[in-house]
Amino acid sequence: MTASALRDSSRNRAGDPPALHVDRVSAGYRGQGLALDDISFNVKKGERVAVIGPNGAGKSTLFKAIVGVMQISAGRITIYGEDTHSSHTNVGYVPQQSAIDWAFPASVFDVVMMGRCRHIGWFRWPGKDDRIIVRDILEHLSLDQLADRQISELSGGQRQRVFIARAMAQDTRLMVLDEPFTGVDQPAEQEIIESLDILTSHGITLLISTHHMENAALHFDKILILRQRLLAYGPPDDTLTTANMRDAFGVAMPVRMQGDDLLMFRVNYAGEATGNGSD
Repeated sequence: MTASALRDSSRNRAGDPPALHVDRVSAGYRGQGLALDDISFNVKKGERVAVIGPNGAGKSTLFKAIVGVMQISAGRITIYGEDTHSSHTNVGYVPQQSAIDWAFPASVFDVVMMGRCRHIGWFRWPGKDDRIIVRDILEHLSLDQLADRQISELSGGQRQRVFIARAMAQDTRLMVLDEPFTGVDQPAEQEIIESLDILTSHGITLLISTHHMENAALHFDKILILRQRLLAYGPPDDTLTTANMRDAFGVAMPVRMQGDDLLMFRVNYAGEATGNGSD
């Protein structure tokens, strides 16, 4: 891949601002109260953070606030020291699959090229360098053989990788992905994780919402547990506790590792086991 195709920001310098700084942020929807209530946390450059919580916990609201498409009612968000309204070139956003019109007639190449719009400018045609960058990214994510295929023809995992590629084409430094593992099978999950590994190897900071506890525990540096308020934030061993799971999901779910598997045991408040399984 050419140097211009994907920024290598893996080196930290003393005094660098955090990749993401969320300071006492509150946000909500008219007539529905606060979806986020006084949230504060920092993400360091190159970290991978999984955001977990029940449906309606405010995960998507947090992501929309970070990328600047939703007004916050209190607090401040900065990305590499810049306010969200001036840092659009630093952040890439991959929305939930349900928010995308997959019937839109566009090829894989066209969708990834859309990520170059910030660099090309509106009402201008892509140049030779832009086409080289897009093809390099497609090859890097093993999507080059699908370049001419319509996005409506892709599998769930392929679609997610295409939108990761589009965010890469923006030359982004922070990537926000909303439920990338939803609706994909196990092989596709592995393909997405491999794509995330490529981003991490180039120092790109990742913030990802997920309901897949195993992926969160095994593949992320930190876990942020959200339920309107921030319930816990830190390494998986410190955050995936019975008390935190009960506060977030309303039931106690002790988490145990068994080899490479993550086991979660659902119990009632008296501590009596009611079943077990893995997520």
